[in-house]
Order: sequence, then structure tokens, then C-alpha cells
Amino acid sequence: MSFRRIRAIARKEFHHILRDRATLILVLFTPTVLLLLMAYALTVDLQHVPLAVLDYDRSPASRAFVEQITAGEDLDLYAQVNSPGELEAMLMRGEIKAALILHPQFAEDLHAARGIPLQVIVDGTEPESGGFAVEQIGRRAEEFVTRALAGRLQTLGLPAGALQPIDLRVRTWYNPGLDPQNDLIPGLVSIILGFPALSVALTLAHEREHGTMEQLMATPVGRAELLLGKMLPYILVGLFNAIFIPLLAILWFDTPFNGSFLLFFLLSAVFLFSILGIGLIVGVFMRTQAAALALSFLLIFFPGFFMTGVFFPIASMPEIVRMEALSLPGTHYAIITRSIFLTGVGLEVLWPYAVMMAGLGFVFVGIAALFFKKRLG
Repeated sequence: MSFRRIRAIARKEFHHILRDRATLILVLFTPTVLLLLMAYALTVDLQHVPLAVLDYDRSPASRAFVEQITAGEDLDLYAQVNSPGELEAMLMRGEIKAALILHPQFAEDLHAARGIPLQVIVDGTEPESGGFAVEQIGRRAEEFVTRALAGRLQTLGLPAGALQPIDLRVRTWYNPGLDPQNDLIPGLVSIILGFPALSVALTLAHEREHGTMEQLMATPVGRAELLLGKMLPYILVGLFNAIFIPLLAILWFDTPFNGSFLLFFLLSAVFLFSILGIGLIVGVFMRTQAAALALSFLLIFFPGFFMTGVFFPIASMPEIVRMEALSLPGTHYAIITRSIFLTGVGLEVLWPYAVMMAGLGFVFVGIAALFFKKRLG
């Protein structure tokens, strides 16, 4: 294997990237745009969910309860209605996402310390809003009842602590505010940094589609040298994104970065080598750019979204899906990015994932090299 020939192929590919504006945008600017769009689109905090209330009791206690339920910015009191028919009409028109019904004995049951029946109706066409409304109503109802009964106990000379047999104290590590962006953005890095794999697949398909691959193969360049030469420019461009994307996450989204930037950079290079190996396989087997594009989304980006643990916990997946997830470089890289960003661990913890990515990369590149010459004609 000649490094001089690999460098010549890499130089040719660099010139192609710089000349082809579409390729340049794809590998250099698309990851940044995707991070901005997906970070905002996928971390929307639910607020101002419209709520209607049907209060059959109409007592001071029920009015105080409604005021507490709708305090803040989580639930907005859209209307107080007088009949179930009004609630149904509002739900059908999409004006409200949840409805709360208070029964006639609300105040009586509260003062008697009996169970308080609350009926909540939610719009099932938007389960997120409905589930959020149920969670907020349940939490605030518990706070309201606890405060009301604590006042009664104090009036009777009994300690208010009698209502709190459990002293639960919760402490959250690594992401104290449970900010969803702090978890999501490091995971998104493992998806968007894989875009060079799409480019290398398209460039191989382009070479075959336009007949220039045969010209390259007529030279003394070996198939492994050709494939490595094709990969090298996209690894270097990907490493530029591996510098810029974390800076964007830290400065724009205020995402914590507690680990070593050098370690992140080096492990990103291993990830790029591995994910580009998949791109090489796609480019070897697909003869047209359209087919390469379709297969790239099927093998690289679709699993990246749904099988790498970025959005759905791997532990909750069926066993066969977990096995498939472990064969994806993005699965191991998502663990690495979240660990470096949030927990700040080092190579002594992350080396198994780095070894798995490197092993997968050598396997993928080996498969591409094995079938490259056989599939050329």
C-alpha cells in the first residue's frame, strides 16, 4: 500500500469537494443547520396547554383549587363552562386539549378528608399535551389537598408533618435541571456527524455512474488505496465539524461540556472512520446516486434516529433489536458524546466503545474492499 497514491486520491477528492457546491454544503454546513433545527424542534417544552373547567361545586374551595391548577404557564384556563356539551364542543373544535370536571361534593369531600373525585378528559389526538395536562393536574391537586389538610391539622393542634410519612429527597446528577436539551444535543451530535458517510457513498456512485471509476482502476492504485483515499477528505471535513459543532452546542445552547475536548476529537475520528465504512459499502453496491442516497438513509440515518438510543432507550428494545443496535457505530458514539459532555468521564470508561467503533470500521472497510473490484463491472 502506497501512502503517495492514497494522498493523490485524497487530493483529487478534496478538489471535487471544493468544486462541487452541493457536496461542500452537504459535508460542511448541513450538520450545523441540522443541529439548530433539530435541537429546537425536538426539545419543545410543553407550556400553555388550554384547559376548560366544569365546576359543579362552585364553592370557595373549588375556585381556589382551579386557581392553583391554572397558576403558572403550564396550564391555561381557556374557559369555565356550565355543561358537558360545551366541553365536548371545545374538544371537537380543538380549542382545548384537556378538561377538568369537579363534582358537587368537592368541598365537602375535602373537609372530610375523603378521596376527592376528579375527572380529567384529554384530547387523544395530541397525547403529549394530554399526558402533560394529567401530570400537572395530579401534581398540583396533591399539593392543594396536602396544604388544605395541613391547615386543618394545625387548627386542631396536630403536627402538619403527620401528612408526610415519607421524606423523599431527590438529587439528580450530571443534569440537575433535567434539561432535555442537555441530553438531546450530545445525542444529536452522533447523528449529524455521520453526514460525510452519505457524501462518500454518493461520490463513489457518481464515479461509477459517469464512468470515471474504470479510469481510476486502470491506474496502479489498489482498491484499498482508492477507498482510503476517498475516505480521508471526508474524515478531515468531519473533524472540522467535530470542532465546530461542540462549540455551537456550548455557546449557543449552553450545553455543559465536562470532559476532555481532545478525547472527544480523537474518538470522533474513530467514529468517522467507522461510519464512513458503511458509506463505502453503500457506494460499492449502488450504481446510481439515487440508489446510494436511498440506501444511505436506510442503513445510516434511519437506524441513527431510532436504534442508537438517542431518542429511545436501548434497554427497552427487544433483544434482537439491541443486538442490531450494538452493530451500529452511532450507538457507541452516542454513549461517548453524552458521557464526555455530561459526566466528563475519560478513556478509562469509554475505551470499550472506542474499540467497538474501530472494530466495526475495519470490518466495514474490509467488506467494501472485498466486494469493490468484483462489483465494478
